Amino acid sequence: MIATVTTLGDFVQTVGIVVAALLAAVVLLHRSPRVRAAAMLAALVLTPVLLVANIWSTPQFEPLRDRPLLALAAAVGGLVVLVLGGLAIHRRPELLALAAAAALPFRVPIDSGGDTSNLLVPLYLVIAAGALAYASAHLRAPRRLDDLDPEPGEGEHERGLLEWLLAGAIVLYAAQAAYSSDFDGALKQTIFFYVPFALLYAQLVRIRWTAQLAGRVLIVLLVLATAFVGIGFVEYAKRELLLNPKVISSNQFESYFRVNSLFFDPNIYGRFLVTVMLALVAILLWTRRTALAAGCAVALALLWAGLVLTLSQSSFTGLLAGLTVLGALRWGAQRAAAIVAAFALVAVLVVLAAPGAVGLDGSADAVSSGRWSLVRGGVELAADRPLAGWGSGAFKTEYREHQKASSERASAASHTIPVTVAAEQGVGGLVLYLALVGVALVVLLRGAGESIARAAVAAAFVALVVHTLLYAAFLEDPLTWALLAVGAALARAPAPEPAAAAARAPAPAPAPAEP
Repeated sequence: MIATVTTLGDFVQTVGIVVAALLAAVVLLHRSPRVRAAAMLAALVLTPVLLVANIWSTPQFEPLRDRPLLALAAAVGGLVVLVLGGLAIHRRPELLALAAAAALPFRVPIDSGGDTSNLLVPLYLVIAAGALAYASAHLRAPRRLDDLDPEPGEGEHERGLLEWLLAGAIVLYAAQAAYSSDFDGALKQTIFFYVPFALLYAQLVRIRWTAQLAGRVLIVLLVLATAFVGIGFVEYAKRELLLNPKVISSNQFESYFRVNSLFFDPNIYGRFLVTVMLALVAILLWTRRTALAAGCAVALALLWAGLVLTLSQSSFTGLLAGLTVLGALRWGAQRAAAIVAAFALVAVLVVLAAPGAVGLDGSADAVSSGRWSLVRGGVELAADRPLAGWGSGAFKTEYREHQKASSERASAASHTIPVTVAAEQGVGGLVLYLALVGVALVVLLRGAGESIARAAVAAAFVALVVHTLLYAAFLEDPLTWALLAVGAALARAPAPEPAAAAARAPAPAPAPAEP
């Protein structure tokens, strides 16, 4: 079942999301700061218009729809907040990184297209404020022709293959919404995630990332993670969850109890904890400061306890992958491979000796919590339409139609990102996804051992990619874009961090002087 654009309204919305995707591509790729700034502002105006058009008739929008003065007051208040935020970021650009880190985990449920989406509203405000700050610096009238040239330090080196692939992924996804059987789903993915996160990437990659700024961002993330773990402990003690009725219902019928803290999903909560944990492990492996190492060890123990309560298999696997990367960067690939092989051998022996002890004595669906059926169904969908796919965001609809599954069993994704991409976007989308992951790994891993921050980002990205092979949300997660932006910015910096270079030295030596 493939839907096509049949009404004028459908056509206008399709053109709208394609234009929004093209604006995001301009922000990622254009050399001129003025053009990028204009594209940012245009995207900021267009995406809310598309959103309002999509949710205009929902009950959640009714108070603003029926009270125009209230809607006007809300709009004015929002603009005031954005202007103040933009002024602050314009004066201190590093505030963008800190504010984005603080807003990264928080989601607000919004009704859209007959479904509820958990949107990162605080992060959207940060992105919009950052765009206003960027525009205020680059949209003023040029006083001479030299002002039209790219900024010093910007331009060609910031438009590498990684940016081209990201832009291509956004535009292709938006274009393939035209024949999707779930146009609303494709629209939400584009305007809620792809376009704003592309703007976030473009803003973060242009920040001058230093060891000090990376450390401050980690402190923000660690404070948040500690608070989330505390909330998770309370949930576990009371056997009550604060959010997500689906997880609450699941806990009622299982012998175990999974916490999700303030996240709507235990797996996304686990992904966040893993990212912070890998940054702490990176510091622990490279630092020579005893007090810092002890503090990281204590924090790791606390976060590990929180991660265990999620019972997120995908998060545990991602953590192991990230630790392997850190081990390879610190001690060499051969030693890391030997350790991984030893652990793998032990795991195989345990499975062979007592499969029931690790829950592997049931069917593939039972072992994988139903994900095997989703993957198998996704592979069948991809095989049925290998070239163009079934359209962006169409997995849930097509899976339900082809597998005769109930809406409760049908998922928005196969929980294996390559399979979802192949089913929805065909061979072209799959090749683009594989190229994006491959290029990103090269950019982030090459020379990452020379910097603690780079090592942490590279390990976290590998963990996230592995996580998406067992779960979902790759480009739909702002963490992906943030890691790529920070990692790319650090990789393109002119020199490694002095502190990290000293930590890599074979014998104790004073850190080199600041350049």
